[in-house]
Amino acid sequence: MDIIKELLNELNGLVWGPVMLVLILGTGLYLMGGLRFMPLRYIAYGFRMLWQGRKETGEGDIAPFKALMTSLAATIGTGNIAGVATAIFLGGPGALFWMWCTALVGMATKYAEAVLAVHYRETDEKGNYIGGPMFYIKNGLKKHWAWLGTAFAVFGALAGFGIGNTIQANSVADVLNSKLGVSHLLTGLVMAVFVGLVLIGGIKRIADVAGKLVPFMAIAYVAASLVVLITNASEVPAAFSLIFTHAFTPVAATGGFAGAAVWAAIRFGVARGIFSNEAGLGSAPIAHAAAATDSPVRQGTIAMLGTFIDTLILCTMTGLVIIVTGAWTSGETGATLSSLAFETALPGVGGYVVTFGLSVFAFTTLLGWSFYGEKCVEYLFGVRSIVPFRVLWIIAIPIGATAKLSFIWLLADTLNALMALPNLIALLLLSPLVFKLTRDYFSSKAVNA
Repeated sequence: MDIIKELLNELNGLVWGPVMLVLILGTGLYLMGGLRFMPLRYIAYGFRMLWQGRKETGEGDIAPFKALMTSLAATIGTGNIAGVATAIFLGGPGALFWMWCTALVGMATKYAEAVLAVHYRETDEKGNYIGGPMFYIKNGLKKHWAWLGTAFAVFGALAGFGIGNTIQANSVADVLNSKLGVSHLLTGLVMAVFVGLVLIGGIKRIADVAGKLVPFMAIAYVAASLVVLITNASEVPAAFSLIFTHAFTPVAATGGFAGAAVWAAIRFGVARGIFSNEAGLGSAPIAHAAAATDSPVRQGTIAMLGTFIDTLILCTMTGLVIIVTGAWTSGETGATLSSLAFETALPGVGGYVVTFGLSVFAFTTLLGWSFYGEKCVEYLFGVRSIVPFRVLWIIAIPIGATAKLSFIWLLADTLNALMALPNLIALLLLSPLVFKLTRDYFSSKAVNA
């Protein structure tokens, strides 16, 4: 086992090394340039389409708004609380700047993913819409690329049980046990029951739950963060100064913080940013492929908001709270660091903000990733595999809640990177189509619809 873990550590260092980070950021920059910065210029338009997308506007299974909420259900999770804290612990305040950079170029990546997902989606034997990287690889590229679609589906199905299931359950079990004394097993069983009740209804039930929970939890978390920032308003300018200064210069050891080089800020800022918003991994387009829309581009403008909301709003809130309260020098990391920051600013209440936020965030991630994993398995084995997959998914929750997951964390993180490779290759090869569809759409009267 030690040998396997050592080999996996080496593979993880390779797949999340400079080459991967450059590939993900480079793909985003290339797409942003090819789109002539449309994702940034049309943010307001995207929000208008999101508002209109509360109603179905074409063929599909769920409203465009609910497709984004399902996507956000999967992306808003431990990365927004524990991931940001880990990035700052390892890379210093400057890591938050590099998370922002990842999000800005990630908007173009997420847009392209959704455009291709809707454009190349199919219907399965049950008449449900299904799409994502495996389908735009199969239908958009030549036959000799088909193995990439299969590889993505395999990596996605396996990664889901780690990053989208057991790790989420374990995070919730840990925080509820430390804060409220609830046993790990009880947490796992309760979560399994609630997830099972939702999964019975398939994507429509998942989208309905996500459509209600995601806006509520996001607004509540931002509100709590704003209270902290207003309470510590005098420290906010200094926090931004730290972020921008240490994005380009090393940060010295101070308090419990060990210090960090600029490369650490870049590496952990980018890696945790991608972990949080999943731009480039290829997971989100699986949800957007189910949207009831009459235009791939219209859904793309909605999809790109996922990265904006996840990283530029929610992760920023967590990062600023950690920095303005001074908790980043405490020596703590992960969810414990975030909890300490909120508790410092809001004694007796702040810790519960993180406990409640992490619990709800992780629960919705379990729902969103169940859909991703299900569609990957369906691509590999057909609709007959859906029910067995859901059963395994539910069983894995209490197992994850009670297990030691250091190995699973490592494996899931590695599989996440391996998911990105087939997806990024497809995005680069199919980018001319994305650019053409975008030009045609925005040169027509459709933008006024």
